[in-house]
Amino acid sequence: MSIRHILISGAGIGGLTAALCLVERGYDVTVLEQAAELKPLGAGLQLSANATRVLDQLGLTAALDEVTIRSGGKVVRLWSTGQQWQLFDLGGESLARYGHAYRMLYRPDLHRILVEALEARAPGALKLGCKVADVTQDASGVTVLLEDGRQVTGDVLVGADGVHSVTRERMIAEDRPRFSGCIAWRGVIPITSLPKSMQGPEGVNWIGPGRHIVHYPVSGGRLVSFTGIVEKEGWFRESWTEQGSIDECRADFAGWHDDVQAFIDLLGDPLRWAMMIRDPLTNWTNGRVTLLGDAAHPTLPFLAQGAGMAIEDGRVLARAIDAHGDDPDYALQVYQATRIERTTRIVNGSAANTKRFHSPELREAVGASRYVAREFEENTVRARYEWLFSYEPENTPLIAPVTA
Repeated sequence: MSIRHILISGAGIGGLTAALCLVERGYDVTVLEQAAELKPLGAGLQLSANATRVLDQLGLTAALDEVTIRSGGKVVRLWSTGQQWQLFDLGGESLARYGHAYRMLYRPDLHRILVEALEARAPGALKLGCKVADVTQDASGVTVLLEDGRQVTGDVLVGADGVHSVTRERMIAEDRPRFSGCIAWRGVIPITSLPKSMQGPEGVNWIGPGRHIVHYPVSGGRLVSFTGIVEKEGWFRESWTEQGSIDECRADFAGWHDDVQAFIDLLGDPLRWAMMIRDPLTNWTNGRVTLLGDAAHPTLPFLAQGAGMAIEDGRVLARAIDAHGDDPDYALQVYQATRIERTTRIVNGSAANTKRFHSPELREAVGASRYVAREFEENTVRARYEWLFSYEPENTPLIAPVTA
């Protein structure tokens, strides 16, 4: 039986992008979201051309232009002195090399754009208050049991339900997180609160021994997203909504440059979460059920590709279903085979970047200059990121799954 109706569990960035890519190809899609109402969650995220090209192809360029500014350069600054090194250009170079912009976004802005696009193109496809309790399948399709007792059926199910995926737990694999040894602080502040010298369009990575900070303008340049990563033991709560305090955050970055202190003082009520590592799955598909985004390949944020991978997944999934929709099991295996090598490489590369940003060689300014010259030299950086940015999910060859 060919695929006509696709269920997607989770209305995050990946689930909504997948829904739009499938609706674009004429499929009937139902997105099951556990939240009774959609609230603005999350801080900043970065999307390079490999992801923004998908959003542009979905006709979202004008909406994205309204909530982003033209990116400046990507720069590294030293934790103690503030010394700055230019890594690469994010504005004109991205358009010239890849044909699509590098965008720094406030997650609620992107989420709203995707929700509005789906509602316009497939009214009623997004169903709120639909928390998945269980999943079953047979030769004719998939049945999702919701917590309130309702059942929803479809030809296939895509679990886009995040790191704590019920779909993965019920149908694919047990979740096995372990603490990475790092916690993250995050928040957003009005850009006008900062000194003029700190209101630029750059994406800034502060690097230092045992910790680093990333900040960049979002929401059309009205806000600045702040994330601070600290190597720390003894706290393991993996939550986007865990409240911290300015005093705790300030203590974690004691001795850092005055510009960093200015950011921290303006954070108000910063949030924090424990960063967990999960080994890449060797399989995320079971019959008519597959995973997407963080449910399939959760990653640390140190390559800025978490949201981008989910967006890529959505495009490749739609292509695989369109090419092999007469065989649902095979279509989902093609999707997985096409994506798994790249996503595994990103997950492993993101974990490795922790050491690069936190090296003990950064402790003293002289040693730091040598370290940055070696690790962040232009050709080295280009090689590190070119394979990420140049990927074209709409054109990458679909790969046939290996059969035993």
